[in-house]
Amino acid sequence: MPAINLIGRTALLAGLAVLLQTAACAADWSDTYLGYRYGTHFGEPFESNNISKNIFNLNHVSGYKYGTNFFNVDILMANSKDPVAPGSSDGSQEVYIVYRHTLDLGKVSGANLAVGPFRGFGLTAGFDANTKDDSGYNSRKRMLVMGPTAMFDVTGFLNMSVLAFWESNAPYNKFSNTATPRYRYKTHPALDVDWGLPFNVGVPLSFNGYMVWIASKGRNEFGGPTAPETHFDGEVMYTVDSDKHFKVGLEYEYWRNKFGNPHDGPAGSGAFAKTPMVRGEYHF
Repeated sequence: MPAINLIGRTALLAGLAVLLQTAACAADWSDTYLGYRYGTHFGEPFESNNISKNIFNLNHVSGYKYGTNFFNVDILMANSKDPVAPGSSDGSQEVYIVYRHTLDLGKVSGANLAVGPFRGFGLTAGFDANTKDDSGYNSRKRMLVMGPTAMFDVTGFLNMSVLAFWESNAPYNKFSNTATPRYRYKTHPALDVDWGLPFNVGVPLSFNGYMVWIASKGRNEFGGPTAPETHFDGEVMYTVDSDKHFKVGLEYEYWRNKFGNPHDGPAGSGAFAKTPMVRGEYHF
């Protein structure tokens, strides 16, 4: 990978971190961290399911009077099993951005909406966007999301949302030098669960992550079928220092029918990844 790309993308994360810290000054509370994770069993549809990736990320979550904000950007750098161009020994690179805002309806209305296991309810909206420079697909995903959220009454947080996805893509195939005009998939629903749950087994730990089930999004841009998608990503983290700046842990990702590609079809085993990782975070 050219050094200038790593330097430039590291500078991008640093610049975004400064901006998020500035924005955090207006929040009631916030948590921002720079993270790194590594695994050797990532999968990509139509490719291998034993791809190694180094992933750097910037994550920010904050709360204000009426709700919460969540922002994450991943920079994913693969090895040669996911090449940047046909026949290349250099791995692909990807930037994936997620933003979510949850409006707490109880805080907006001033009413206590707690009932049963729920402490309240909200409305979540946001977007996903990515860009990737691999040899075959070169994803340019754009997606808007919106739907209701139920917030469970737990130590930490546990939220469940039913979301509508409005997704499009405009891939480019480097094998044939063919650009596909931006294609909009059928609007489709998703069930999303997000959590951050502290626990203690002699040392204080936390179990963090998300699980999302995404319905089929109709035909893809090439006329082929799509399949329901299951994506789980969870990690157990240990806080190393008393100032709670450094965290380390183990992570596991399960991704069946990745991006809606049926793993029992032409996309093959690369559309069904089971990926253990090591993970580190610096919070500031």
